[in-house]
Amino acid sequence: MRTDVQIKQDVLDELVFQPKINETQIGVIVRNGVVTLTGRVFTYANKIAAEEAVKKVKGVKAVAEDIEVGYDTQEHKTDTEVANAVIDALLWNSAVPDEKISIKVEDGYVYLTGKVEWAYQKEAAKRVIHNLIGVKGIFNSIIVKQVEEKPYQIKERISKAFERSAHIDANNITIELMDDHIIKLKGKVHSLTEKEEAQKAAFYAPGIYEVENELEVI
Repeated sequence: MRTDVQIKQDVLDELVFQPKINETQIGVIVRNGVVTLTGRVFTYANKIAAEEAVKKVKGVKAVAEDIEVGYDTQEHKTDTEVANAVIDALLWNSAVPDEKISIKVEDGYVYLTGKVEWAYQKEAAKRVIHNLIGVKGIFNSIIVKQVEEKPYQIKERISKAFERSAHIDANNITIELMDDHIIKLKGKVHSLTEKEEAQKAAFYAPGIYEVENELEVI
């Protein structure tokens, strides 16, 4: 079992290692394996980068993220400017069916709604806009349509996805189908990143709209 002191040092080292992060803007507190990040960064992308960096550290059980997004006067964008930038970003990304997505921007926060056929389309919609200047946060409420698949086909697709991934130890994860559209993941993983990668891979299976992730970080 790694101590909080060891985890904190590794988190600090990882933040220094990441080129997109200015570690002097971020405070780190670790208690019982839970990492709390504080501070103020210039873009939402910086905020996400810090969170993702922490999740890679062995022994981190959870991340409590209290980082604020701010920018200088030159980088300030009105909500209308942000909304137009979001529209353009979605329009130019082939993975996103932009005609099925509605956008609202309020005080720099982007709210996405609508309905798509695949989970990767929902994730892509968020991913393509988080680097935009002026975005403080994203609320992704896009709904994934249910696609009819037989239960054994769903489990088989997810198992194969785990086996293909270089970031997931498929041998330590079990898949339980709760009903036609909900699955539960159980077992042990080595980091929050691996836990989230497993959930993401499972969520991408056709017909799955909810994943109960009970994987334990050791």
